[in-house]
This record gives sequence, structure tokens and C-alpha cells, in this order.
Amino acid sequence: MSGHGAPELTVKNCQDLRVAVIAAQWHTKVMDGLLDGAQRALKELGIEEPTIVRVPGTFELPVAAKQLAGRGYDAVVALGVVIRGGTPHFDYVCQAAALGLTEVSVSTGVPVGFGVLTCDNEQQAVDRAGLPGSAEDKGHEAVTAAVATAAMLRSVSEPWH
Repeated sequence: MSGHGAPELTVKNCQDLRVAVIAAQWHTKVMDGLLDGAQRALKELGIEEPTIVRVPGTFELPVAAKQLAGRGYDAVVALGVVIRGGTPHFDYVCQAAALGLTEVSVSTGVPVGFGVLTCDNEQQAVDRAGLPGSAEDKGHEAVTAAVATAAMLRSVSEPWH
């Protein structure tokens, strides 16, 4: 299982962080699970009013993330799923999403939670979507990672008293 070895993250004092979640629309069942997991994590962290937006697909996540990162959000979470098919389309979309979201995070200094599933088949995606019976909850994990990073960045940028 790919989730083996994942850290147990504890995030405190993050209720006032501004968080945006961007979710692709392809593969509705999987995306509903990812988005539900993300919203559950936000609620657990005490973030009451996140911004939730939808884009057509995973390829559109980086441009939306760039715009939101530039509008004062402390963290952005990108959720999507790409399932391998019989053409190179999978490779191009996965690479574009990963590189694009990384570039957004590095260039803006805003943490981007990577909740993009890149799977060989639909069952692998379902197993990671946080649905009943899923082994993993990648929507929840992406939010927790982005918010934990934003909280850490804020703590090291505040002056010591």
C-alpha cells in the first residue's frame, strides 16, 4: 500500500488560515470522495469557511491554483484524478499537473496540497478516494499537508518575542 509510512500530522492554531480547494470534475464518484475527505479535514482543523471551486479537469488545476495563490490564500489544495488509458494522454496530463502545481507553490510561496490521483485503473482511484471501504483518503491527506505547511511557514515568519 502506498500510504504505508505516512506521517501522523498534528496541526494547531490554523483556524484563521484562508484555504482554497480546487476540485476537477472528471470521475465524479472518485472526486466526490476526495472532496468529502478534504472538507472533513478542513472541519477537523477548525477552518470554517474554505473556498471550494470546481474546474473541468486535472489539467486546469495549476492555472486555478496560481490565481488563488495570488489572492491571499494561505494554502491551496488541488484535487483531481487521471486514470491511465491506451494513449499517452495520461502521461502528459499527470506531468503537466505535477509540474504546474509545483511551480505554483514554489513561485508564490503558498503551499499547494497535491491531491491528484494518478492511477492505472478506476479501482486504484476508488481505493484512495476516501470512500467507504477505501484504504486511503487522499483528499483529507492533501488538506492536512497543505495546512500543516502553511502553519509552519507562518510560525517561522512571525517575529520571536
